Amino acid sequence: MAQAAGEIRLDEIEVAAPPPASTGAAASAGYPGGITGIGGALRPVEAASAGVISGAAINSRPVTRPGEVLEAVPGLIVTQHSGEGKANQFFLRGFNLDHGTDIAIHVDGMPVNMRTHAHGQGYADLNFLIPELVGAVEFHKGPYFVRDGDFASAGSVRIDYLDKLDRNIALTTLGSFGYRRGLSAASVPLGAGNLLVAGEAQTYDGPWVVPDALRKLNGVARYSQGTATDGFAVTGMAYWAKWNATNQIPERAVSEGIIGRYGTLDPTDGGDTGRFSLSGRWSQSDAGGVTRASAYVIRYQMNLWNNFTYFLNDPVNGDQFRQRDSRVLGGGEISRVFQGDLFGLPMENEIGVQTRTDDIRVGLFNTTARQYRSTVLDDRVLEASAAFYYENRVRWTDWLRTSVGFRADGYYADVRSDTPANSGKARDGIVNPKLGAVFGPWLDTELYVNYGGGFHSNDARGVTATVDPVSPLFNISRSPFLVPSTGYEVGIRNRSIGGLETSLALFRLDFASENLFQGDTGTTEPSRPTRRFGIEWSNHYAVTPWLALEGDLTITNARFSDRDPVGQRVPEAPTTIASAGITFGEGLGWFGSLRFRYFGPRPLIEDNSVRSKPTALLNGRVGYNFDNGVSLSLDVLNLTNAKADQITYYYVSRLPGEDAAGVADRHFHPVEPTAVRLTLAGRF
Repeated sequence: MAQAAGEIRLDEIEVAAPPPASTGAAASAGYPGGITGIGGALRPVEAASAGVISGAAINSRPVTRPGEVLEAVPGLIVTQHSGEGKANQFFLRGFNLDHGTDIAIHVDGMPVNMRTHAHGQGYADLNFLIPELVGAVEFHKGPYFVRDGDFASAGSVRIDYLDKLDRNIALTTLGSFGYRRGLSAASVPLGAGNLLVAGEAQTYDGPWVVPDALRKLNGVARYSQGTATDGFAVTGMAYWAKWNATNQIPERAVSEGIIGRYGTLDPTDGGDTGRFSLSGRWSQSDAGGVTRASAYVIRYQMNLWNNFTYFLNDPVNGDQFRQRDSRVLGGGEISRVFQGDLFGLPMENEIGVQTRTDDIRVGLFNTTARQYRSTVLDDRVLEASAAFYYENRVRWTDWLRTSVGFRADGYYADVRSDTPANSGKARDGIVNPKLGAVFGPWLDTELYVNYGGGFHSNDARGVTATVDPVSPLFNISRSPFLVPSTGYEVGIRNRSIGGLETSLALFRLDFASENLFQGDTGTTEPSRPTRRFGIEWSNHYAVTPWLALEGDLTITNARFSDRDPVGQRVPEAPTTIASAGITFGEGLGWFGSLRFRYFGPRPLIEDNSVRSKPTALLNGRVGYNFDNGVSLSLDVLNLTNAKADQITYYYVSRLPGEDAAGVADRHFHPVEPTAVRLTLAGRF
């Protein structure tokens, strides 16, 4: 097991291996350290693009919002186009993943992605994440891994919280633009186990003309006993937030002086959300292997008010709409790893079953200033799925090990629409192979080869719908329930220089179709088959125990794989993503971090005639750990005060007085100007 700057890259991990350690260069005033009772570190990592990141490394990064901690995953961009309470937008491997369509995210064994969601398929809201509680983050790229199913074609991220804190913490942060945050977390022995309790409160206005007025409350309680292979835990989480939203705005509105760069064309946009969950996990080992089981139930609700086109559809009342999502979902997983041998060769077999059921009420309504005007759709959906997976892992020689497996998924949906023609039931299934081989090590170098199939589900309403809910006289085409993908990867990892780990991966990913249900309109928009191929280069160098360097680069070519006169470019697909960082510090004294992130230009339409501008950001942190457990740190976000965009779109909208057909224009959401945040933390 090799480690650099808190990031752990695994060449071979036995089932009983210890979890990742929180050592190396540290740059956090609030990370308590501790023990995590479950995690990716307990499973083999068999690809050059996979790895596990420690909680210490996650917390060494100065970030604007909780979801940005995932930018520790090489090549992953996390951004925002709306208010701070809304789910982030993700970019990875040539995908605009929207709010989570093809990146599967789990927190403590619970899915974050919401299927058949009011705003977008796979919507993954990570704003309930408390970074200081993160023990480890496991990441995969590509559809090569048997535990990964829906939404995991581009990649997956599994976040595990700590079971026990090394030290209790209390911190407060004050910052620019009305940023206020308080956090307290403690763990105490209770009976034969440990009780961990944490609470968080936050407010934030942002630089916007109409303040975000974010109000957020968050809590976690966990009781745990035992270890990762012999123990259990029960966890409750509660999260609530409300906010105003300054959405993306058209360039012409700024250039014509109608609004400023941080202005809005509809000051009543915004939202509220809540998430309440109860989950448990259990594991037991014996001479033959390890058995694990987990289960969860989640109560979730969300309301969003958005106006992206202003007066295009309704020149009198405006185009604002409300999206409502209310659901209860539950599910679980049980797996068994069998230790054995094949003709005297070391071997493992893993089998597992996963289930999930969502009982959903989802609606779309026309509104003005958040006041109801009419119903577009108001549907009830019951969606259930089950999966079985199997993988065989064999070490054939000192220089060759293989993994061969498959995953079978079955889906069922019952849609009860307020438009009877769009009601119905649907079933679908898919079986995907998962193959991998690792050659080496030779001269501290390993070669990885991976192949696998994946998929994402489409919104169940698009699978059963036959008419446009806005204009029921118009027929629409149904979407397939499950859309397959196929991935290929060849990679190399080298550790020949002390402290330096470098990896290089060449990948390709084909999608049969990218049909998407448009939650903004209640209709399905068919897309074309796509092919993406690219290269990822990742470097992590532990120069000394107190100094670490990082540098990552991803270059991707994303194209529609059929021929069409409109063009071959996939809109919003990033070509170049790069990052670099330096982290210094130990347990006492000075610490700091400097992070650079580059988000390259992207085609905004198929013929590549309209492109976004690149975004380059620099964030910094400096602080001091006193010997009495008190720490003080200062984060400076957007250190160079770059006048860049978080995200850019190109579509038709209409301002008052413009032609009824509207105007095609770039719509952007700006990066916040330079902001400072001062954190005072006590660990005891």
